[in-house]
Amino acid sequence: MTGLTRVALVGALLFGAVRPLSADAAGKVEERRIGVRRIWIYTPPGYEAAAKTPYDLMIVFDGEQYLEDFALPKMLDALVAERKAPPFVAVMIDDGIGAERLADLANRESFAAFLSGGLLPYVREHWAVTRDPSRTIVTGSSAGGLAAAYVAFRHPELFGRVLSQSGAFWRGNEASNGPPFEWLTAQYAAAPRKEIRFLLEVGGRESRGALGGAAPSILDANRRLRDTLESKGYALSYAEIPDGEHSPETWKTRLPAAIAEISKEAS
Repeated sequence: MTGLTRVALVGALLFGAVRPLSADAAGKVEERRIGVRRIWIYTPPGYEAAAKTPYDLMIVFDGEQYLEDFALPKMLDALVAERKAPPFVAVMIDDGIGAERLADLANRESFAAFLSGGLLPYVREHWAVTRDPSRTIVTGSSAGGLAAAYVAFRHPELFGRVLSQSGAFWRGNEASNGPPFEWLTAQYAAAPRKEIRFLLEVGGRESRGALGGAAPSILDANRRLRDTLESKGYALSYAEIPDGEHSPETWKTRLPAAIAEISKEAS
């Protein structure tokens, strides 16, 4: 896989408004638990448990927010209806808030182990999903975007596509708030290239240093990860949104087009 960078501004990934779907064209969402952790499973319209070809898989962090505030199931319904993306089974994971959330999403090996040893075996047992990492997307925003790139680094045999919005790549290892900052970028720089395709988005207004200026800004950290991935030959789409902020309003507006982009066959 050769490196590919498509630098896009705010309109470059956007597509026209989708047609409303009838009720019978909507996917299904069900809540399950793995131990004490909640997950929500979206299956697309017409899902067949005995499908000969397994469905593409999407792993989504901060699942409750993506379910309720982002309305991700409706996004996925619309993308399928407009033939912008394949039908996905999407697993939305509850990562909690505050310190509990960072215990999952801030470069945490224990969370990567949960995904590889607990979540994915469970999902594969109960739903007709792919085992092909190139058909598996892992995604999130802020710390969730960081986690997406981290778990793909740890398990490229499981996660072959990363969609990160405003990834908090300034962080250190194991939720550290201290230096060395940008720990994950250093790991990608030091390791042989892995078979992972990236879509990184970051807001042009995310230029304030983290921790009151003591740590790099999200914008600068995303730029340095971009440069590192380019230098290693990764397949990469990168977008800076001129008026983009570190906010759900920016992320959910961009998300349908970003899913469509990362879902495309590699060129």
